[in-house]
Amino acid sequence: MAAPAATDSPRKGPDLQVLACATLIVLLILLAYGRTFSVPPIFDDTAAFSDNPTIRHLGTALQPPGYSTVGGRPFLNVTLALDYAVGGTAVGVYHLTNLAIHMAAALVLFGIVRRTLCSVGFYPATEAALAAALLWALHPLQTESVTYIIQRAESLMGLLYLVTLYGFIRGAEESASVPLAWQALSVCACLLAAATKEVAATAPVIVLLYDRTFVAGGFAAALRRRGLFYAALASTWALLAVLVLSTHGRGGTAGFGAGVAWWRYVLTQIPAVVHYLRLSLWPHPLVFDYGTALVSPSLALVLPAAVLAALAVGTAWALVRMPRIGFLGLAFFAILSPSSSIVPVVTETMAEHRMYLPLAPVVVLIVLLLYRSMGRAASLVSALVAALLIWGTVQRNETYRSEEALLADTVSNRPDNERAHNNLGNVLDSEGRTSDAIREFETAIRLNPDFAEAHSNLGNALSKVPGRLSEALAHCETAVRLKPSYAKAHNNLGNALARTPGRIAEAMEQFREALSLDPDYADAENNLGNALDSTGRSTEAVPHFEAAIRLKPSFPEAHSNLGNALTKIPGHMDEAIAQYEEAIRLRPDYATAHNNLASALNSEGRSAEALAHYREALRLRPDSATIHINLALLLMRNPAN
Repeated sequence: MAAPAATDSPRKGPDLQVLACATLIVLLILLAYGRTFSVPPIFDDTAAFSDNPTIRHLGTALQPPGYSTVGGRPFLNVTLALDYAVGGTAVGVYHLTNLAIHMAAALVLFGIVRRTLCSVGFYPATEAALAAALLWALHPLQTESVTYIIQRAESLMGLLYLVTLYGFIRGAEESASVPLAWQALSVCACLLAAATKEVAATAPVIVLLYDRTFVAGGFAAALRRRGLFYAALASTWALLAVLVLSTHGRGGTAGFGAGVAWWRYVLTQIPAVVHYLRLSLWPHPLVFDYGTALVSPSLALVLPAAVLAALAVGTAWALVRMPRIGFLGLAFFAILSPSSSIVPVVTETMAEHRMYLPLAPVVVLIVLLLYRSMGRAASLVSALVAALLIWGTVQRNETYRSEEALLADTVSNRPDNERAHNNLGNVLDSEGRTSDAIREFETAIRLNPDFAEAHSNLGNALSKVPGRLSEALAHCETAVRLKPSYAKAHNNLGNALARTPGRIAEAMEQFREALSLDPDYADAENNLGNALDSTGRSTEAVPHFEAAIRLKPSFPEAHSNLGNALTKIPGHMDEAIAQYEEAIRLRPDYATAHNNLASALNSEGRSAEALAHYREALRLRPDSATIHINLALLLMRNPAN
């Protein structure tokens, strides 16, 4: 680091300058992310908060469902529950919280860097700390952890990790008036980080390394002076172990029992880590989903392995000869190690959100090199780079404006990613673009013939196309054969069977099997209710529709289907009308619900209200023969209308 020409003092320094820096950090982050408040929920967001029953009451928030990103991460789930208490499922509240977390993390990083540089006599400490915080916070590589709501797991853990270190730094200062209070803050933050994401396991190690490097001068001295503090930090590993074990390998998707050889995962991480470093310097192209591909041994690994080996050796050398630089190198590798070492994460062999916190030591090192080589002129260079990063972040955030845009971008950058094609197909299918969806599912299967999810989704899409029901059944059956424990495959097979004459009983068996595999599967409850209702068993169907709504309150189809069943049970017409009205409230453009509500109102003699809903249904679905007939019959019986 640079020799001091003068020093900034964290205690006697210019408070107005620090306040101005903090204000600038907040305003520029808001500028970069100001258009993200209306970004819709995407992918894992749905399971994590839209369909997560545990966040609807603070009393159940500490028991997150194991099937989603919040599994084994109770504090993450609690923050979602607080958002739900404020705004329900309105996405703006969740985005606001994500942005507040990111701002807080940037401010804490600013404080850490500034106090550390002051302690070693670096000048200008405040300007360099500001540059580091801004370049880290505004970097486009951070968008996945900020704009993608459920990746709050990464940013919240990052904030708590930084608070753990900041609390230690404040408590270790000679001028600290309440060192125990700062140490207590550090331990509490570490405990909450452990309850947020598993990467927090490395926090006690990094704090000890910081102590050795910048405070105590050695490991033995650090442990001798603050043994109880480090024992308290290490105790957070017990909570982390319990939470990790409670997820059973995150549902079989992580850990040594996930079906992936550890050495294949290690090989994959070699180019992955080098790729992350490249994106740190040149963040293009950014990819939302890298898929699940594993690298095989080949000559292509020689260069990234050599780069990584050189960095590792350089870090080891620096820890001995240049410990302050070595600290930054080891911090980078240590923070990445839980997800980018030998423990397989099957669903994400690469992911940009993993660089949320490891980007900090990279950026700090770059800023220090700039100031060492350019002096205070580095502030101007940093300002120009920050402006470019803001532009890049704004542009990247535009791809999050819709799932289709985000996945189309992913497919463009990773055309061999079968999961991206499958997910794009799901989005297209939900938009009624069945033929386009079928092409994406077929591409996914061509890339991976054993991709059960794609077979299941293709079967579901084909079942909607006249004359292709036999193909649909074949693909659904293939999905069940490839992955018998896949609840959605059984559900989709049930849908295809329900559309096949004479096979409704088999369809019910598949829906029940889906529910035995996933008791919280709202779609399967709804489909089983439909199957029962279609066979005249409306009274039996009602509890299944009610279960679907309990599991997924924002489920307009289930509300409408419950209304249909209730109309067939004497004395329940008012309840049916209420369900149709709720379905329309949830989705105002739901033509089927308008038609069903109109029919129910008409049967109650409320023809004027019925007419309004028939006309609205017809406006939404002008090609529906059923709605035309219903409206015509109403007008014939009530010519005055």
